[in-house]
Amino acid sequence: MKKYIITPILALLFVGCTTGDDVNLDPHAAYNTTQESLVTFAQKELSDYMNTPSVNENNFRLTMQYWQETIYVNESNYDFTNRNVSNNVWTDNYVNVLKNLDQAEQIIKAYVPPPSELSTWPAKKTNQLAIVDMMKIYTYQVLVDTYGDIPYTQALNIDVYPLPKYDKASDIYSSLISKLETDLNNLVVGGSSFASGDIFYKGNNAQWKKFGNSLLLKLGIALADVNPALAQSTVNKAITGGVLASSLDDCKFQYLAASPNENPMFQETGSRDDFIAGKTLVDYMNNSNDARIAKYYTDVDGNYVGQVIGAPGEFSEFSNAGEFAYTATTPGVILSYTEVAFYLAEAAARWGIGGNPATLYGEAITASFTEWGVGADAAAYIAAHPYDASNWKKSIGEQAWVAMYNQAVTSWNFYRRLDYPQLVAPATAIPNANGKVPVRLQYPAAEATTNGTNYAAASAAIGGDRLTTKLFWDKF
Repeated sequence: MKKYIITPILALLFVGCTTGDDVNLDPHAAYNTTQESLVTFAQKELSDYMNTPSVNENNFRLTMQYWQETIYVNESNYDFTNRNVSNNVWTDNYVNVLKNLDQAEQIIKAYVPPPSELSTWPAKKTNQLAIVDMMKIYTYQVLVDTYGDIPYTQALNIDVYPLPKYDKASDIYSSLISKLETDLNNLVVGGSSFASGDIFYKGNNAQWKKFGNSLLLKLGIALADVNPALAQSTVNKAITGGVLASSLDDCKFQYLAASPNENPMFQETGSRDDFIAGKTLVDYMNNSNDARIAKYYTDVDGNYVGQVIGAPGEFSEFSNAGEFAYTATTPGVILSYTEVAFYLAEAAARWGIGGNPATLYGEAITASFTEWGVGADAAAYIAAHPYDASNWKKSIGEQAWVAMYNQAVTSWNFYRRLDYPQLVAPATAIPNANGKVPVRLQYPAAEATTNGTNYAAASAAIGGDRLTTKLFWDKF
């Protein structure tokens, strides 16, 4: 495997090139960068956020009741302010991911090719811009689905808009769909794009085309309850264009065994005993005779035992995460075939698009079992848990919840859209949760203090900056 060290380059975004001696600049640092290195850094930062279980950033393994904290259970009880979680999520995505991608875009647009590249650069430039934009669209959807209305049209131009306005989440969704359709039209499968700098797909445009269509499917499905016309047309375009068709198409970030490039799960679990299994999922899987449980969790004297949500517990007395979480090289998942398979089942259940919903439901479950190395057990499981057309939201919602165990941010979307499983907040949850599992994160405290006018307008527009304020697409 090719070895690579990923080093932070955020500082490059905020310094200019100078001539002569400047005491404010490190003479040993490189102040120029390339679109390739920026893309690499942005991909790692995106994967780190989507996959980390750090209580300072991504708490959705706790929110979705997959895991439980051992000693300090603030975040299991939805206290996200103590560690400034929203500030960190905001920075992770806006600065570490989006700003780096935006800088890569500017470098691509400004590049003047030498004579030897004059004939090939226009197509390569178009492909690079399309791929960068797809990653920006993915990240913006993550932010919208986390907060609701967010800065968008003014978000990345800090010189002109140091205090950006917030755009309506529904308008952002429409824009993202339109932009993605343009990117897919522009992307030439047979052309060149990135090379080693693209950790996700190594510059394979055919794979990026499948990723783009799958992202289009994800955007369309999210609108199912609030804009069914746009949702159906978007889903149809995505399926026609060709989505992920197997686990070989998965969008993943390959981590390395050496520091600092290990999987962030390993970084959080490898030297500390901070997390144990959550009782909600463990009990569900035990009652379902689900073979995946041996991959998801470790056993305790031959049994799988989860702790009550919101309560502390001794690490040795409960199951903890499976071997994958203690392996430095476990890939970080961005978009998986299993996820796409559940979207296809949902599209069929809602609108009859794409095939028979019961068949697609079975294919989605099989994809998950295969992903975890227990594919031979899928058929028996499906037979014992058949698709229920009279309550397809329950069938798909519960099975997607189990399957998205290692994609907790995505799992939260399924939960809010389909209203299954019917998770119960712990009695010890903070009062701000109002006895409910959160359906959004509150805006960062830093926004309230530094961008107060726009923050106040956005808070009023969404119906209040609360954990219980539903997103525009979360209709039921």
